[in-house]
Amino acid sequence: MNKKIAIIGGGNLGSAIAEGLITSKFCKPSDITITKRKTETLQSFKEKGVKITSDNAEAVHKSDVIILAVKPYQVSDVLNCFLEKLADKHILVSVVTGVSIADIKEIIQKNIPVFRAMPNTAISIRQSMTCLSFANSSEDQISLIEKIFSPVGKVVIIDEKLMEAATILGACGTAYAMRFIRASIQGGIEIGFDVHTASLIVEQTVKGAAELLLQKDTHPEQEIDKVTTPKGCTIAGLNEMEHQGFSSSLIKGISVSYKKIAKS
Repeated sequence: MNKKIAIIGGGNLGSAIAEGLITSKFCKPSDITITKRKTETLQSFKEKGVKITSDNAEAVHKSDVIILAVKPYQVSDVLNCFLEKLADKHILVSVVTGVSIADIKEIIQKNIPVFRAMPNTAISIRQSMTCLSFANSSEDQISLIEKIFSPVGKVVIIDEKLMEAATILGACGTAYAMRFIRASIQGGIEIGFDVHTASLIVEQTVKGAAELLLQKDTHPEQEIDKVTTPKGCTIAGLNEMEHQGFSSSLIKGISVSYKKIAKS
């Protein structure tokens, strides 16, 4: 891949994307430019050969693919600061929550390909779930953006109207999964394990459970049935969790998060 990539915004997500691209060897570090107002926080990337600058316009001018990774309230100002540098060669990819393709196109007023991508922070270890939607894009351009995100996890193309829902399920979902893991570790400590051993058992078990579904393409209930025996401890625990509202509270949490993002 000989395309130059500019990541506008070297915060947590922008840095995670850069780390994923470097780790996966999708492109050379020298083909990546990261921008941030305070560049001293990006020195570790500079040491790897990544170009670091606080000049967004310069980064855009020297790039082919622009990944916009700033806060939602910064989008208009940031886009306007490099508007004159946008050219036909550019592909603009926004990973900004809650900002639509129409919002972006209204600001830039240019007929270039615009993508929305919603990865999560596991992109830094090449285990992201990235949802993509796009406008004014050719098959080759769609393929290119898929290739940028594919080495760092799973990619699915969705209708843009589902992007907020994808944010809740795929990005906020990381936090929901972490909360389940933390509670399981606490339970493990209560029944006798030290924190290190409980953490290892829970983390590997959750990883294995997810891989079972991904690799076998089965329904969760099929895998649950394999470990639930009549009058056994698994079904007793599952039933108690359901009596306490486990599934219901999780579904309600997802729903409340979606309503929050839909209103913002």
